Amino acid sequence: AYAESLKDPEAYWAKRAEELVTWDKKWDKVLEYDLSVPEVKWFLGGKLNISANCLDRHLTDGRADKTAIIWQGEPEEDVKTYTYRELHQEVCRFANVLKKKGVKRGARVAIFLSMVPELAIALLACARLGAVHSVVFAGFSAVALQSRIEDCEAKGLITGDAVLRGGKAIPLKSSADEALQTCPSVQHCLVVKRTDIEVNMQAGRDAWWHDEMSAADLDAPCPPESMDAEDMLFILYTSGSTGKPKGVVHTTGGYLTYVMHTAKWVFDLKDEDIYWCTADIGWITGHSYILYGPLALGATVVMFEGVPSYPAPDRFWQIVEKFKVTIFYTAPTAIRALMRDGEEHTQKHDLSSVRILGTVGEPINPEAWMWYFINIGKQKRPIV
Repeated sequence: AYAESLKDPEAYWAKRAEELVTWDKKWDKVLEYDLSVPEVKWFLGGKLNISANCLDRHLTDGRADKTAIIWQGEPEEDVKTYTYRELHQEVCRFANVLKKKGVKRGARVAIFLSMVPELAIALLACARLGAVHSVVFAGFSAVALQSRIEDCEAKGLITGDAVLRGGKAIPLKSSADEALQTCPSVQHCLVVKRTDIEVNMQAGRDAWWHDEMSAADLDAPCPPESMDAEDMLFILYTSGSTGKPKGVVHTTGGYLTYVMHTAKWVFDLKDEDIYWCTADIGWITGHSYILYGPLALGATVVMFEGVPSYPAPDRFWQIVEKFKVTIFYTAPTAIRALMRDGEEHTQKHDLSSVRILGTVGEPINPEAWMWYFINIGKQKRPIV
């Protein structure tokens, strides 16, 4: 396959795009590029919708009642599951909420939320409408949020009252309020209630997610917008460590083809897998390997709100055992932190369900690789 991809890249990717993606209209041209700009365009003239690829097609392929997302909140008892049918219903309802707020194709929506199910629903609802989402990691400051909202001229903001982290409720809406003081483009702010923390709600601008979602007129069908393969799907900003954060644009057809291709082949993703990527959706790994790649493939994904060290350093392994996770994907930073806490925490839980381990985000150092391979992989499981 690799030799084939080098010999004739256009034929190779055309074949993969046909095998993986549901297109509303097939492309006219696979690839056009000018490396002096640089500019690369994939599947020109092709039409598709990513939300439909992640949801609608699974309603008719036998996966409607398969679990799409298992959400584990930081408190042990906070667990929610969504089948593909239920997730489709929630996404359509929220897309209708956004429509009522005037969000249309091409509009920018900033999202400043912790790892709650509403985060996944918000991204898929934006994609359904052809609105461009720009997720800002919930650990960022008000200034970081403000600069990103200003740069992409977001029309709306989706945020939460607070973030649960290490047993504490850390205010989030107050940072959003501070950012919005200098963001005149934002007309609406929707707030997810996660805790009992008190927040200020600005009349005319702010509304609670649950109030908006309980309105009676949201059950109307919400057909997915047919997008051009080169239409913008999302903007995700660089960290800003080398100057002003830069908004990196990802378009629709090439991105979906590639995240499906890599999720399927790198992780050998099978229909019966319970797949857990521990990243935050605030990063590109979360966008690609929690949401778009695995859901388009019809996988069951675990989404986790907490941190690996709370309430104890065995939290990851306890969740692996609880949900019988088969594919576990984390970062060297997390592995090194867990190494410091000692291998005894890995021995308290049955990790026999795991068949593939993954590492992402930075090169992994040999010590961390060996610790992961021996203690989690039991010297039998590949690390990809």
